[in-house]
Amino acid sequence: MKKQLFIVITTILFTSFNMTNTAFAEDAISEELSKAEKALVPIAAFTASGNISKLKESLHQGLDDGLTINEIKEALVHIYAYAGFPRSLIGINTFIAVMDERQSQGKIDKAGKEASALPDDFDQNAYGHKVRNTLVGRDISNRTSGYPVFTPIIDKFLVEHLFADIFVRDVLNHKQRELVTISTLSALPGTEPMFKGHLGIAMRMGYSESQLEDFIEVLRERVSGHVADRSALVLAEALKTTNPKTISKALEVTRKTSPVVASSEYFTGRATVESRFTSKATGSYGGGTVNFEAGARTAWHTHPVGQTLIVISGRGLVQSEGEAVQEILPGDVVWIPANERHWHGAAPDSAMSHVAISEPLNGSGVQWMEHVSDEQYNK
Repeated sequence: MKKQLFIVITTILFTSFNMTNTAFAEDAISEELSKAEKALVPIAAFTASGNISKLKESLHQGLDDGLTINEIKEALVHIYAYAGFPRSLIGINTFIAVMDERQSQGKIDKAGKEASALPDDFDQNAYGHKVRNTLVGRDISNRTSGYPVFTPIIDKFLVEHLFADIFVRDVLNHKQRELVTISTLSALPGTEPMFKGHLGIAMRMGYSESQLEDFIEVLRERVSGHVADRSALVLAEALKTTNPKTISKALEVTRKTSPVVASSEYFTGRATVESRFTSKATGSYGGGTVNFEAGARTAWHTHPVGQTLIVISGRGLVQSEGEAVQEILPGDVVWIPANERHWHGAAPDSAMSHVAISEPLNGSGVQWMEHVSDEQYNK
């Protein structure tokens, strides 16, 4: 009786699954992802990479673009299987903060459906094997080599937890889960073989080649050029083509810009900034050329991921708090560690120019503090 009941349950679940995928296959005629699908991509990518400020923006955008609260919750839970509990939990806590903010603004977001209840005698092992076999397109239930043989427990966890406990939850369908998975893997360098395999699964779930190319463009527009280019190469392998359509090919030249006078709130004396730049590949670093007149210097400040200075002309000074002032000359490269309180500028009798390069963390690249006094500077 129990076996018959399980057969009925799995038949119902997979009938529903196949009907859903048939519907999505019909939707695949579109060359682009839907608005809600596009919104899932940066949410998953920024959760996986730990970029909290960008994740907050993406969560707001996702709700505005029609994702329900429960769909986003489910995506953040799903991500833990591919990026780990720390990233997933941080993503969930970030979503809590976003929801609090929206509620304080009087915004009303749709909760969405809850996961359907399962019978007490639901057979995780049988259901998990059937889901995984459907996703990969062949029966791999009885592997004789590889990780299932070397470490059987990890295969048990994959089958009974990931492909049963998680995939059976119908807040997201299997196609949406694959979109969340490839978006997560796109942000995790070193996962290329798994990423390639899941791109193949995404196509089996109904995503067309043009929709996956649109997925790459969403990564480029909303995540980063570096992630998009890496993903385009993996997609080209999955499609067995040597000519990725969506990869950046042209170099870019950033021209010298007119100097802008640095704010007296953060600088003593006259300093100008020109030729600002940001990384086109990753969006992770930026900087510019800073020109100090004699005696000019920054205020005390810190950088969350550190800073590099490359001196190009003149003679300057740099100091970390509690250490001696050091002279810096053309060709010198200075590294300031993360969160190190410091200042830098020109010598009293010489102008100085340097290129400053730093990387932001969660949207912030510098924390300014009080000015360096004449007494501190003259020492």
